[in-house]
Amino acid sequence: MEKEVVSRNFIEQIIDKDIEEGNCETVCTRFPPEPNGYLHIGHAKSILLNYGLSQQYHGKFNLRFDDTNPTKEKTEFVDSIKVDVAWLGADWEDRLFFASNYFDQMYEAAVSLIKKGKAYVCDLNADQIREYRGTLKEPGKNSPYRDRSIEENLELFENMRAGKYEDGEKVLRAKIDMASPNINMRDPIIYRVAHMTHHNTGDKWCIYPMYDFAHPIEDAIEGVTHSICTLEFEDHRPLYDWVVREVGYEHPPKQIEFAKLYLTNVVTGKRYIKKLVEEGIVDGWDDPRLVSIAALRRRGFTPESIKMFVELCGVSKAQGSVDYAMLEYCIREDLKLKRPRVMAVLDPIKLVIDNYPEGQVEELEVANNLENPDLGSRKVPFCRELYIDREDFMEEPPRKYFRLFPGNEVRLMNAYFVKCESFIKDETGKVTEIHCTYDPETKGGNSNDGRKVKGTIHWVAAPTALKAEVRLYENIIDEEKGVYNEDGSLNLNPNSLTILKECYVESSLADAKAYESFQFVRQGFFCVDSHDSRPEAPVFNRIVSLKSSFKLPK
Repeated sequence: MEKEVVSRNFIEQIIDKDIEEGNCETVCTRFPPEPNGYLHIGHAKSILLNYGLSQQYHGKFNLRFDDTNPTKEKTEFVDSIKVDVAWLGADWEDRLFFASNYFDQMYEAAVSLIKKGKAYVCDLNADQIREYRGTLKEPGKNSPYRDRSIEENLELFENMRAGKYEDGEKVLRAKIDMASPNINMRDPIIYRVAHMTHHNTGDKWCIYPMYDFAHPIEDAIEGVTHSICTLEFEDHRPLYDWVVREVGYEHPPKQIEFAKLYLTNVVTGKRYIKKLVEEGIVDGWDDPRLVSIAALRRRGFTPESIKMFVELCGVSKAQGSVDYAMLEYCIREDLKLKRPRVMAVLDPIKLVIDNYPEGQVEELEVANNLENPDLGSRKVPFCRELYIDREDFMEEPPRKYFRLFPGNEVRLMNAYFVKCESFIKDETGKVTEIHCTYDPETKGGNSNDGRKVKGTIHWVAAPTALKAEVRLYENIIDEEKGVYNEDGSLNLNPNSLTILKECYVESSLADAKAYESFQFVRQGFFCVDSHDSRPEAPVFNRIVSLKSSFKLPK
């Protein structure tokens, strides 16, 4: 029997080769977020990729906060990121690290570079450094401070640390090559003065390392073997390699880049989300119309659905975008066999069965999920007065309308056949109540005489129904116009949120907990809102509708 050949992505092939050639024994990966905002769906790909590789190769996975920029970092973001990573199932065990814990080692690394003649203190301001750097077509020119002596540089750098200079007055730069075709190698800044209180180290430091200098050192200190990052860092890789080589790490990590995950017509930029929050257009970073991981969790997406989505997207070097409909496909696939199907009426109108005994309540045995018998069944109360959806009745229906209208008979789901006999209107002409008769011989929704009906409608018993608020979501972006206007503002969809306050759901949902999800018959998948739902006033978010035009590529 032939052994099955499993296709390997390019990252796996690189790791396989490194192991085969003895470059590493135990694979160690990491997820290194900057704690300056909430994570989004793109970060989920990086988390699951890095963690998945560590598991596949029986290695280690680190969670490390790249907190080298105190101007934008908050403990709030640290806490939210830890929750998100854990929720996705990525277990960092006891390997939770902070870049700021390595500031002493980074400082010593910078001093070692000065002593090797590989770094110097520069007095040029930001505009001058930009001017001296050159362009993609023209080489840069040396700073007039490039040839300072090692002794002078050591003294100036110590003075930077001692707080003797203002922000921006001096920087420490790597001495590499101002004529390099790669602009990142033209004497990049590796330390700057910033008199800021840090969330982790307080006021110990007034100089902070730049990301491109700090990141490779962090990886090397932690024993990361493969530093998996997104494609925009490809041009930074020569600097990454330069740092770990010149600082002298015996087992340097290897940087590998992959294509970011882009979703069509979504907002992921922190600047834009911050503006939406501040202007009250959304109710926070976890508003269910956003694609932050916290927002997807609140809306009712599951870790399994996001993992399925990431796996379908695959790993490649080719940049591209994915339709949001594929993410919706994944949550439908994940929930359809897991969650009970219950009845909920979102636009209620009362239905009275005139010949049903007054005061009688019977309990009907209803399957929780017809496609998955393992989910068992529940008892659903049935009585004389019910609520049905308003769209399931028409006074003067068009052809091929198979629901309730005068003289027509339909099936009440899991219950009986009913026939519309009359209806009542209010003074505005709006139908407020429908009166029917039922056939007691059709219990369970089937006729003993072989009589057929074409329409089946859902319902809830009026006396026991639970009143609820239901929130229906659309894309926060107007998909026809695209994400941005010409002036850079967002094309917002005015119908991105519809709130229905007069809904009724089965009494079986009375004990539903935050994040618990259900399929509402004919309406979609819904979950209990984690912020606003209360036992006496439940709130349900629609995760996704039941149907989509999306089809999985063959």
